[in-house]
Amino acid sequence: MTSDPARFRRAPRPDTAAAGAAPASIRLNKRLADLGLCSRREADDWIERGWVRVNGQVAVMGLKVTTADQVRVDRRADAAQAERVTILLHKPVGYVSGQAEDGHQPAVTLIHARSHWRGDASRTRFAPAQLRGLAPAGRLDIDSVGLLVLTQDGRVARQLIGEDSTIDKEYLVRVSYGAQTENVQAAFPAAQLARLRHGLSLDGQPLKPAQVDWQNPEQLRFVLREGKKRQIRRMCELVGLKVTGLKRVRIGQVRLGELPVGQWRYLGAHEGF
Repeated sequence: MTSDPARFRRAPRPDTAAAGAAPASIRLNKRLADLGLCSRREADDWIERGWVRVNGQVAVMGLKVTTADQVRVDRRADAAQAERVTILLHKPVGYVSGQAEDGHQPAVTLIHARSHWRGDASRTRFAPAQLRGLAPAGRLDIDSVGLLVLTQDGRVARQLIGEDSTIDKEYLVRVSYGAQTENVQAAFPAAQLARLRHGLSLDGQPLKPAQVDWQNPEQLRFVLREGKKRQIRRMCELVGLKVTGLKRVRIGQVRLGELPVGQWRYLGAHEGF
């Protein structure tokens, strides 16, 4: 059975190769992801379903394409994407972001009808199918609380954790300095605060500049554009601070707001990171 050509839309063309240079070939799933249409995993699913055509022919898995090739995507892929959900969870202490480890439950186990926040303005209703392929777009370590994004949408995941992501994340971090647990701001050297902002390295690589300021005498506000494992805790250790509490309150333009601990809501139709 042939597909109705009217159902297919042309994918946008990427920047063409420099004059005189042969266009480079890459896998079709990477091309679709680079165009921001989906994740590589979603692209593979579309290809398997016969929803992608290259130069008029149904694409096969592993196909390589160049900028000269015409790529079209079945509009059924749009409909499938529209059904995918993105969930905002206020993660408590004691849950890991991803796979279960060391006896600790993954945060996704908190996503069910009973924990759906009553203050959610979305009209979307919870269904078990929304758990299929739902994965964290970023990490929040077991000892930290706050905003965690879980999504079925590869475009959201790429936006938040892709190699070219520029989304910033805001944290409130309670600290101590040696035996100093109160009025830490007065005891902590200004030069060390400057190092937190820029000048530290982790895993042999220099960190990107960060915004770090005192929120109150015992609490710092961090704004980062990267997310190495336990990054803030390790940054603080390098300057003699100990983190006693860490809460993520914002990702891009999306804030934790009044969402209660252990509860979740949908990312609204008019919200974006």
